[in-house]
Amino acid sequence: MDASLAGFVGGGLGLVIGAVAVAASRLSERTLTTIPPSAPPPLPAGVSDVLAVLRSIAIVLDSSDAVVNNSASAVSYGLVRHGELVHTELRQLARQVRRDGEIREVELELARGFGTTTNTLMKARVAPLGAPHILILAEDHTHARRVEEVRRDFVANVSHELKTPVGGIALLAEAVLDARDDPEAVSRFAARIQVESTRLTRLVKEIVDLSRLQVADTLHEPELVEIPRVVAEAVDRVRVAAEARQITLEAAVDQRASVFGDAELLATAVANLVSNAVNYSETGTRVAVAARRVGDTVEVTVSDQGQGIPATEQSRIFERFYRVDAARSRATGGTGLGLAIVKHVCATHGGDVSVWSEEGHGSTFTMRLPAASDRAAADSDRPAVGTAQGEQAR
Repeated sequence: MDASLAGFVGGGLGLVIGAVAVAASRLSERTLTTIPPSAPPPLPAGVSDVLAVLRSIAIVLDSSDAVVNNSASAVSYGLVRHGELVHTELRQLARQVRRDGEIREVELELARGFGTTTNTLMKARVAPLGAPHILILAEDHTHARRVEEVRRDFVANVSHELKTPVGGIALLAEAVLDARDDPEAVSRFAARIQVESTRLTRLVKEIVDLSRLQVADTLHEPELVEIPRVVAEAVDRVRVAAEARQITLEAAVDQRASVFGDAELLATAVANLVSNAVNYSETGTRVAVAARRVGDTVEVTVSDQGQGIPATEQSRIFERFYRVDAARSRATGGTGLGLAIVKHVCATHGGDVSVWSEEGHGSTFTMRLPAASDRAAADSDRPAVGTAQGEQAR
């Protein structure tokens, strides 16, 4: 074979081998692209069922921090959005647990929702769930923290409020001892001791009443309460103080107005409103108490002709120990708890209380309570079958 023929045959073989190599390479690439990616390992059996019945917020992450399962509350609280964990703090905790396998418990203050300034106190527990997954359990402790803050404020306020009359009584008693040879001074100091002791008694009573209302979530055995009787009793409690200041008390009530609840608590609430109206009204003015039924609601209003309440103060007057005019409250024996008790009594009865006031034009407080239906009221007045039979047997 001559050299030219050999070269030609060698070149042809090279071309064939190159074509085969290219074809094999393309076939390999096509085969690789058609192989489906490995699916992530499934969750352990029963995990989804357990997460569905948990009261806690539950989130399960895979090895890439993607959410593979979560409870509905995780979305409503803004922890999960579009299948992703929203908060970086939780993601970092998950990575730490994945790295060392140790369970972690933390309290985090997290933003609730997108673009909101409302924060939620979350107590989170992060633990490994099998080899590739991480479980996050979270509970909302915001309400518990607020309750604890209210409790601390209440204790601090009570301590401060009790300190004033107790300290005053101690100083006045010392003054009486020093002035024992001066009958006029002793009489004057004794009168002041009586005023402070009366204030202390009232403060302790209102603290006990308010604490009892806060502990009780619902009324025990509510009874049919006729609002005209409640108004009459409340007005009677304040009548002496009103007459001493020449303030006229006027009452106009709808005899059909009745509710289910506690008559004593309702009388206390109305009496607190009337007492405030008398204490903050000028001599010779009028305080009006009205009760009427409006549809399914009973409204009790107390109106005075006093100085009124500044608009900036009206949102706070139902807070415990809050006083618009602290100096006048001390002069009248006010404790700052009367309106807080009214608010809690209304809430316990399923109602609310509101105020309208304008400086120089007096104030009107309105209690709104669910009315007792006519049929329910009639049934409550009707004797039981056993009782009626017993009466007939006699």
